Amino acid sequence: MRKSTVLGLLCIGLMHCALAQERKLPIDTTVTTQHNVTINGTAINYTATVGTQPVWDEMGKPIASLHYTYYTRNNVKDRASRPLLISFNGGPGSGSVWMHLAYTGPRVLKIDDEGYPVQPYGVKQNPYSVLDVTDIVYVNPANTGYSRTIPETGKEVDRDKFFGINADIKYLAEWLNTFVTRNNRWRSPKYIVGESYGGTRVMGLSLALQNQQWMYLNGVIMVSPADYKIIRTGGPVSDGIRLPYFTAAAWHHKALPPALQNKDLLEILPESEEYAVNTVVPALAKGGFISDAERETVAEKMAYYSGLSKKEILDLNLVVPTRYFWKNLLKDKGGYTIGRLDSRYLGIDKELSGTSPDYNAEITSWLHSFTPAINYYLQEELKFKTDIKYNMFGPVRPWNNEKDNTRDDLRQAMAQNPYLNVLVQSGYYDGATTYFNAKYTMWQVDPSGRMKDRFDFKGYRSGHMMYLRREDLQNANDDIRDFIKRTMANGKSAKY
Repeated sequence: MRKSTVLGLLCIGLMHCALAQERKLPIDTTVTTQHNVTINGTAINYTATVGTQPVWDEMGKPIASLHYTYYTRNNVKDRASRPLLISFNGGPGSGSVWMHLAYTGPRVLKIDDEGYPVQPYGVKQNPYSVLDVTDIVYVNPANTGYSRTIPETGKEVDRDKFFGINADIKYLAEWLNTFVTRNNRWRSPKYIVGESYGGTRVMGLSLALQNQQWMYLNGVIMVSPADYKIIRTGGPVSDGIRLPYFTAAAWHHKALPPALQNKDLLEILPESEEYAVNTVVPALAKGGFISDAERETVAEKMAYYSGLSKKEILDLNLVVPTRYFWKNLLKDKGGYTIGRLDSRYLGIDKELSGTSPDYNAEITSWLHSFTPAINYYLQEELKFKTDIKYNMFGPVRPWNNEKDNTRDDLRQAMAQNPYLNVLVQSGYYDGATTYFNAKYTMWQVDPSGRMKDRFDFKGYRSGHMMYLRREDLQNANDDIRDFIKRTMANGKSAKY
């Protein structure tokens, strides 16, 4: 434990004195505890290190301190050959709590098998964690979790160094260099995983780590990735490729015609995908100059695949906003709204009519269980005592989205590094970063198609956080585990 930790934690533990009164964490500290978990029937002892590590400016002055949790399996004879998985969530502005306490870590939330909160809140062992095959570090970017800029607020904070696509990538790459050096992990095979906005983050980090830090990766894992070249652009492609998600969500709520509803989800999605790419996108490209006959035909088929009415789709000029879909899919079938990030969840609005739900049904449900669990877990089980608030969503906006070259960054990193492979994971019922958007992103990274055998896509019968559903928690972890095992170099040279 570093000296600053001893002073700070003694102060908090004994009398809540100066450190607690100032409500600040030491900027460079670690707390270490010992634990065990049973994964796939095997008992595993491991070390958990919760800490803070500085971000430095060009003069070596700390300008932020990032909070992290690092898990290492004990009794590993050859740490150099053991992989390291570096995990980020998204937002931007979201803490690492989501994947940490619900997906890959050794502890998961106490929730039911479909992901809904139960009381008393807390955590339990994760029998599917990937800690059996890889060590894991969960990183909280600036102002998320317990991470903070220095100072926390005020004109002295240079926001341009943290809060934008390229700034975020640059300082995190530098921070990871320090982390890997301090923990003697330069020889280890390395993987980075990012959820939602974290997908954009890890695409950019793949090249920044490689070209700015000379740190080469074996794998990039994108979980429900947010690709803003699709989401914020609009137009025929962005609008047209929503249809397969509509099909999936409508199927889940039994809102499709019998010819589709009576089939399995995975039987009907390829139909909807083919229609979206080959018919809907070209039709939308014609705009107001599409013929009346074609407009009628496309609207009828879109209604067939979406659960909405033909009239609604015609009234919307064939462009169905996702918010309209969430609000109106079940308007005449119980009057519920459906969730944005996970459309299995239901909400109740003040009024039935409208074009957008009053709130996101799924996020309110998730915050029920995640917030008490992470606060309990870090302080009581991992013994990281502090009065600092854990930011589930931190103050990072405005966020600079300019010069987003992350898609091409990933392509260039893969071209330069024959070891580098990509796994994309998405839930079929995610209405924010849809599974078909994720497929489209994957297709667009490498226009040449010469590296497509190094991409894998896995879909799950749940939403944005597909791991909340117990069956998908097992399947998705198994997919990461298999991906890591398959992409280990195992003595093979890095060459074409």
